Formats: sequence, structure tokens, C-alpha cells
Amino acid sequence: MFNIRKQLSKLYLSSVLGNLSLTGAWVAILAARGFSLVEIGIAETVFHITSIIFELPSGVMADVFGRKKMLIVSTIMQILGSIAMIASNDLFMVCVAIALHALCYNFSSGTGDALAYDSMKKARIQSKFEKYESNQLVIYRVCSGISTLCAGLALAIGYRLAYGTELITCLIQLYVISTLSEVKSKESAHSESTMHKILSCVRESLSFLKQARKALGLMMCNSFVGAVDILLLFFLQAKLPEKGIPQWGLGLALLFMELGGVVGSRLILKFPKVSYKVIFMITTALVLTGVGIEHSTSYIAAAIGGFISAVGDDALQVRTNAKLQKMFPSEQRATLTSVESFSFSVIMIVLSPLAGFVFTYW
Repeated sequence: MFNIRKQLSKLYLSSVLGNLSLTGAWVAILAARGFSLVEIGIAETVFHITSIIFELPSGVMADVFGRKKMLIVSTIMQILGSIAMIASNDLFMVCVAIALHALCYNFSSGTGDALAYDSMKKARIQSKFEKYESNQLVIYRVCSGISTLCAGLALAIGYRLAYGTELITCLIQLYVISTLSEVKSKESAHSESTMHKILSCVRESLSFLKQARKALGLMMCNSFVGAVDILLLFFLQAKLPEKGIPQWGLGLALLFMELGGVVGSRLILKFPKVSYKVIFMITTALVLTGVGIEHSTSYIAAAIGGFISAVGDDALQVRTNAKLQKMFPSEQRATLTSVESFSFSVIMIVLSPLAGFVFTYW
């Protein structure tokens, strides 16, 4: 018998294992290894080039072959990425490792949300998806914050051992995912070939996007706001030490900024009836305010700016994802959710090297 509570609990646990690591402050780790902000920006660009190429195919594969299987593939990509980072000695190998971590992100982005929403739909509690999304973002921010709090430990024990610990959590995550229940919106005809299923999924997804331009607009707006916040928090990992923050305080500052996302993802639940346009304007203003404060010479002010930006980003993310999932047909849910991640990567491709230049010289 299908148990929705166990299903969601396993998805939450998988998220904890996937986001909790000693390598959360990977920008700080690369900077400590001697890589410049421009080189780190290049590595970030490689991440998003990989995402652009594989984001949509991974979503289609999740809808055709099963969301559970693609979550397993995602974890395997993370294992390979960690191994590649352990073996890296130059920018090329770092980029290979980053690309594998991008594939990890591709195969999980949209897939987990699609499995969760259809599981909740099967249990007839899909109206609670916004709370689920809020919980997932809280997990992401808290785990990311704890991971960055361990930045000093990662630097102390060395990046190879730090990435080695990630292999252990990945193996545990593989087991948790293997116990999930697959949920299918409908059974495909046995006579259908795999290629026919893939083409059918792609065709129907494109047809939906053609008709639902509002959904595409929501994806682009949310992706732009999220990209600005992510880049701000990434580069603050390297900029805060330049502003004079003590080494012992770096992890605490990064945790503080991540907690802004927790505040935002919880705060948005208090305003279910506020229009999306108003939410978008307020959250965008918060993110831009955070970027403006970053230019202060004070590391305390810069950290507060990162906190404010995270509040706006996650508040908008929760509202946007809940709104989009209601629009998506179940048969193409993972594919269409991947379109949002695809748009995010397109925007990041443009902004990542630009941000590296801006945060270095401006």
C-alpha cells in the first residue's frame, strides 16, 4: 500500500544527504587552492554549459524511464564528480568534476519535485505542495549553511579528504532512493517503442510551452532573480576574506546568509493570497538590495546583504514552483520542470563570467 508520509520522508532524507557535505564552500576551496575568481567563474560557466546540454534530455528521461531511476543516476554522477575533484590538479580537471556535478544536478532537478507532486496528487494532498517546496528549500539552505560552516574544516583536512567524505553520504543516499516508490500518471502502451515515448514526451511538452506562455514567463523571471542571488552568495565566499573577515568567522557568515533563504521560504507561506506580481516586485527588490550592499567595505554589511538577497530568492522560488506545478501535466512534469532549470542555466552562462569580472574589479 502506498504511504505518502514515508515517500515524502525519504525524499526529504535524500535531500539532506545530497546537500550536506564538507565541500559546500567549493568556491572558497578552489580559491584556497590558488584558483582566481575568473577561473572559478569559468568553472561555474562549465557547470551551466553542461546543464544547458543535458537539462532537457534528463527531464525527458525522467518522464519516460522513471523519476526514481534518474535520481539514482544523479547520485552516481555526484560520486563520479567527487572522484574527479579528488584527482584534479589543474583547471581542466576541476571543470570535468564540475561538469559531472552539473549532471548530478540535471538528473535530480525537476525529478524530485515531479515525483513528490505526483505522489501527493495520488494521495490527494497536492494542495500542500507549497509547504513541501518550502520544506525542501529549508533543507537546502540549512544543509548548505552547515556545509559552508565546515569551510574551515575542509581547508584544514584538505580538499581530497573533504570530497572523500562525500562518497560515503552518496552511498547512503543511493540506498534511500532505492526504497522510494515510483509513481506513474498513466501506463504507456506496451507496444510503444522507447523512441516513440521520448518523441511523444518532447512533442507534448513543446505544445504545452507554446500554449502556456505565462508558465515560460514565470520560469524566466524566477531564474533571473535566482541567478543573481546564487552568484552573489558564491562570490561572497571569496570576497568576505578580502573584506577582512576573520578565518573563524567565514563559515558563520556563510551560514548566516544561507539562513536568509530559510526565512524567505517560511515567510512566503504567511501570504498565500498576495498576488504573484507583488511578490515578484518585493523579492526582486530584496535581491537587488543585497547586491548593492555587497559593495560595502564592511564584511558585516556584505553578509547582511547576502542574507537579504537569500530571503527574496527563496520566497519567490517557493511561490513560483507551486504555481508552475499546478500548470504542468503529470506526463511531462519532470521535463517541464527541467525547462526552468534550463532557463536558469542560460542566464547563468551569461552572468557567471560577468559576475567574476564585476566582483573582482568593481
